[in-house]
Amino acid sequence: MVFNSLEYAVFLPLVLAVYWQLPFRWQNRFMLVASYVFYGAWDVRFLTLLMISTGVDYVVGRRLGTETDERRRKRLLAVSLIVNLGILGFFKYFGFFVDSLAALLHSIGFDVDPVVLSIVLPVGISFYTFQSISYSFDVYRKRIEPTQSLVNFALYVAWFPQLVAGPIERARKLLPQIEMPRSRPTSDIVRSALFLILLGLFKKVAIADVVAPFVNETFATAATAGTIQLVLGAYAFGLQIYGDFSGYSDIARGSSRLFGIELMRNFEQPYLSRNITAFWRTWHISLSNWLHDYLYVPLGGNRGTSFETYRNLIVTMLLGGLWHGAAWTFVIWGGLHGIYLALHRRFGGYAPRGYQGRLTAKDVGPMLITLAAVTFAWIFFRANTLGDAIDYVRGLVSLRPGVPSLDQLAILAAAGLVVFLIDVAQRNSQKHSFVMDWPPVARGLAYGFLILGVLVFSGGDTVPFIYFQF
Repeated sequence: MVFNSLEYAVFLPLVLAVYWQLPFRWQNRFMLVASYVFYGAWDVRFLTLLMISTGVDYVVGRRLGTETDERRRKRLLAVSLIVNLGILGFFKYFGFFVDSLAALLHSIGFDVDPVVLSIVLPVGISFYTFQSISYSFDVYRKRIEPTQSLVNFALYVAWFPQLVAGPIERARKLLPQIEMPRSRPTSDIVRSALFLILLGLFKKVAIADVVAPFVNETFATAATAGTIQLVLGAYAFGLQIYGDFSGYSDIARGSSRLFGIELMRNFEQPYLSRNITAFWRTWHISLSNWLHDYLYVPLGGNRGTSFETYRNLIVTMLLGGLWHGAAWTFVIWGGLHGIYLALHRRFGGYAPRGYQGRLTAKDVGPMLITLAAVTFAWIFFRANTLGDAIDYVRGLVSLRPGVPSLDQLAILAAAGLVVFLIDVAQRNSQKHSFVMDWPPVARGLAYGFLILGVLVFSGGDTVPFIYFQF
């Protein structure tokens, strides 16, 4: 981890205390140093990679802003892509492609000794790489003007609340906020920010970390576990990854709001979605938008034939799966979602964007079907190897006897109910900080429940945020 919860609880107030004492021209410089300290706390050596991406895209952006020759502009964009994707590819995918090539050659009768390198994956490299690349793309497309300040651009890439696990912010939203003077947050903004931080901690500690032991046990014994346990284990992982990742996003948004910077919503109650298209418009929204704008649309989007549209959806999601990790399990996970999206586009009709409306009884059936499809795909996302995933699926259809203990069932039921209630409250109110409109007594009870949950379930084994590995 970059910081554990206790260290972050000390780091954030200290940075805030200094930040709001500085004049605007020093705030960004201070926050850049703080962001580099935050990232360097994991491994200071990998700050070099962050700085290389920053420096290259800053220079590329400045040059794109003045260059008029289209061929030279394309070459400049290519420089950004080659450097950023080259670094990402080496650190994240070198071993995967070498091992896959060796396995392919072995299958046709050629035994080779693959090159073995011990490569540590820099935390958050996929997130800040995509964020930096999006800036170069948007300047190239003339959607934004390049920033003239290296400090401001570096802070855009390294803004510490969302540096290691998103959301992947666009320059046209985050950079203007960095470049403009900020006012001290009002009491209402502070209360909403603290609620988001508390809610994020609760999701992480009292939901994700609580179901993690059951998930780990089930996936470790997939070859022998009972079918009912395997079904529940897959749904439990869905709870874990949602509590873990949306919890981080809440903490990031709340922390950033205290500095006068508003980050985008990265989740909008995805497990209440009526169909798979709606799911991907509400799950990891920043990545979904990135894949749509910088992969799906350039591939042709829905501008060609139906077949070409389905192909573009599947290719985009295959690459989205590979973004998550260098393993065939992630490729299959992405491929499944690509197939889901293509099937929904073919048979499901139009899915409107934006607010999905209050949850009603007629939504329950489509919601459960969508959740089942998403949960099945989670098996491949969570499994350590493709063989483990196959064992898990075989176990699902084997009808093997065996059920979890009553304690485990109670934990899973409670975690699922709490997630459902939080999501319904957010969806029906259209507010993530939904308790702000509640009467004081109800609001106090909600705060007390969340604080109690964090205190009761803290102190166990440290469970790193899942998306830190990406």
